[in-house]
Amino acid sequence: MSHFKKFFLTLVVGAFALFFEFILKQGQWAYLLVTIVGGVMALTMLIEMIKTLRSGRYGVDILAITAIVATLAVGEYWASLMILIMLTGGDSLEDYASRQAGRELQSLLDNSPQIAHRKIGERLEDLTLDKVQVNDVLVVKPHEIVPVDGEALQAGSVDESSLTGESRPVDKNIGDEIMSGSVNGEGTLLYKVTSLAEDSQYQQIVKLVKESQEKPAHFVRMADRYAVPFTAVAYLIGGIAWFVTKDPVRFAEVLVVASPCPLILAAPVALVAGMSRSSRNGIVVKTGTTVEKLAAAKTIAFDKTGTITKGQLTVEKINPVAGFSEDKFLSYLASAEQESLHILARSLVSYAQKRVPLVPVTNLEEVVGSGVKGEINGQVIKIGRADFAHGAVQAGDKTMIFASLDDQYIGSVTFTDEIRPEAQKTIAQLRFLGVDNEIMLTGDRKKIAESTATEVGIQAVFAECLPQDKINVLKNIAKTERPLIMVGDGINDAPALAIADVGIAMGAHGSSAASESADAVILKDDLSRVATAVEVAQDTMKIARQSVLIGIFICVGLMLIASTGVIPALIGAMLQEVVDTVSILSALRAKNDRKPVKDKAQ
Repeated sequence: MSHFKKFFLTLVVGAFALFFEFILKQGQWAYLLVTIVGGVMALTMLIEMIKTLRSGRYGVDILAITAIVATLAVGEYWASLMILIMLTGGDSLEDYASRQAGRELQSLLDNSPQIAHRKIGERLEDLTLDKVQVNDVLVVKPHEIVPVDGEALQAGSVDESSLTGESRPVDKNIGDEIMSGSVNGEGTLLYKVTSLAEDSQYQQIVKLVKESQEKPAHFVRMADRYAVPFTAVAYLIGGIAWFVTKDPVRFAEVLVVASPCPLILAAPVALVAGMSRSSRNGIVVKTGTTVEKLAAAKTIAFDKTGTITKGQLTVEKINPVAGFSEDKFLSYLASAEQESLHILARSLVSYAQKRVPLVPVTNLEEVVGSGVKGEINGQVIKIGRADFAHGAVQAGDKTMIFASLDDQYIGSVTFTDEIRPEAQKTIAQLRFLGVDNEIMLTGDRKKIAESTATEVGIQAVFAECLPQDKINVLKNIAKTERPLIMVGDGINDAPALAIADVGIAMGAHGSSAASESADAVILKDDLSRVATAVEVAQDTMKIARQSVLIGIFICVGLMLIASTGVIPALIGAMLQEVVDTVSILSALRAKNDRKPVKDKAQ
């Protein structure tokens, strides 16, 4: 039975008990009803508590169970009912704070390839992936997802951003590896199958996410850390009062005011309030435990493309040869590229249209996997890969396209994935908040990754990573450097987001699969919200601790008074409601916005 159903059942039992007691004047029926329901709930709590202890965790349940049993044993069933209402109500609130925002893997599974086109002679046969065999020859149509891993039988171009996170298209030559989950470019792709569907890269991502979520990291909640000493103090005071007076009622009276509602209520209320504050700042935090881990985080790992960078390739530099003006060079290239759908072509044309006029191009042809060629003023222009445009030119470490006119090299264009303007400041803010171990994980080349990391102030870089590589890096983070945050935006980041202590997805333009696998989602395209999420979590936990301690100190005072016998059990239960109210009002302060961390760090 869910906590909400238990809470509703307790309210119904309370209503019937009031009816029996005050309308029918049948107090024994009210006592019997509350005793039966209270006893059953105490038994179920005891079973759950034993399971919790076996898992290596502990909590406040034993004190609540003892208080219920003790009050029922001495006939103070109204006090027992009051404890049950607050206990089940607190559990229901905590469930609300911890409810997942959606089905974790649904979008990833929805986007999985389902059909393959097998080439048999000159015809194509559609079949489900489970029927695809190694060495089958498959055809992938333009913009389709590659269904299974294989080896290219002809040149082409694919988008591997869903696997590596990098936005730059990858050219494939005969014999090159083709990974499932990548998206085919403009031409038809022909390749030979090398792995069954269940062993292919895309399905491995799905498998990794599932495995990661089935093995969550162990984490002790704040309320549980206070539970043992608070329980010990309550038993000590109640036991001494019973021993001195020889009256078991005194023990029950102490435990009534010691019922752990401040622990059960104050922390969840503060967490819900903090999650509400996060939402106002464009951050969806899915669980209360996520807030606690964010507040204690020591290490943060970032994906590069779409996270540290904008994930959109833009023109960095125009490089015409001597004697060829930059404007003429740019005009020629953009004119030839204006009909291409290639990501670099679109970026170049967008850049050029604001600066130079375009000129007529004839006999325009796109050579799949290589580039485009056409004629301008009777001269043949070629634009694309170095070996296509002009074989004597060598490609560098950056993303570039090259151009020739009548087989004479005329220059190149360099592209860059622009770093987010707020990235460097975000790293500084995180260090100010105590998250001073930063890591970058990326599928991009090492030199590009190191250059980006240096610019934003990240020292540890792991480049050329596939999803499994990211998982391995995160698994090797020492316990002393945890909790660990992972920030990413693509399908390739989903397993890493799931296995990290806290996964944060850049959800404004990122993959829905990444968002579903994450513990928190940034709804605005602003990396600084990551620092805001940590700041809000730290404020929330500070207020939660204060609220819990306020409740504990008041409870200890009431326990000492109750040990003298001046507070009857029912009055003690009512006083406990006052304590709860004070704790809740204190916890609600977590909803209020404070001075932004960016101002504090300056």
